[in-house]
Amino acid sequence: MRLATWNINSIRTRVGRAVDFVVREDIDVLALQEIKCKPEQFPYTPFEEAGYHVEAHGLNQWNGVAIASRLPMTDVQTSFAGMPGFAKGHDGPDAPLEARALGATIDGVKVWSLYVPNGRSLDDPHYAYKLHWLDELRKATAAELATKPDLPLALLGDFNIIPFDKDNGDPDIVEGVSTHVSPEERAAFFAFQDAGLTDVVRPLIPEGFTYWDYQRLKFPRNEGVRIDFVLGSRTLADAVTGASIHRNERKGEQPSDHVPVVVDLDFGGADDDDDMPMIFS
Repeated sequence: MRLATWNINSIRTRVGRAVDFVVREDIDVLALQEIKCKPEQFPYTPFEEAGYHVEAHGLNQWNGVAIASRLPMTDVQTSFAGMPGFAKGHDGPDAPLEARALGATIDGVKVWSLYVPNGRSLDDPHYAYKLHWLDELRKATAAELATKPDLPLALLGDFNIIPFDKDNGDPDIVEGVSTHVSPEERAAFFAFQDAGLTDVVRPLIPEGFTYWDYQRLKFPRNEGVRIDFVLGSRTLADAVTGASIHRNERKGEQPSDHVPVVVDLDFGGADDDDDMPMIFS
């Protein structure tokens, strides 16, 4: 199975690029974030003509997630257990849920397409919401793996966190001033290791960016950041045979500001010596 994640930054604007990519790269499952449309507005036809079924979850022109798969999808979910909501000026447990999570089981693999809240600024309520959202996702994932320790599970998406200093090539993102690099956000990211997950791309691609801002020639100057990840359970990590970051998708006409991250899986049974290490560094 070949999995990919891509913050597409408006699927209606970039449907041609998305479909061309999945066909050209022989992608089985594509997790999309920031589709920026409601399900009834999603451009299904080009995907269907290419042999993909799409599940989409969006509430308005912001956020939104989707999964395109050549394989059947079951157990489709639009939120995880305990997922908090957010609305400006709205405190309390009944805040409306945003369209930031979509899960499905595909050929025995539990796949989540996730668009983690941005945080906006260190003193914004959205920052506290981001940390709460991540903590609830961690707890929900840990609980599921506690009852199904052999489940091949993948959290794919835009985490809006830069885990290590080497993942930050943008001089405008500064610790103590900016979100994405705060100790609290990084701790929230690394806490997924305690939940039984590992960054399955990092051991194969230790360096490389996945996002470059459109402004101030950030891409030509390679002033990017690494914020798009595939976190996998032990069973999924053991099945990883390859990974790639498709930097060239940031080039050309109307690119997204993110690029796809791809992981190859083979559940045919690998030798113990080939197990992926349980590391984030």
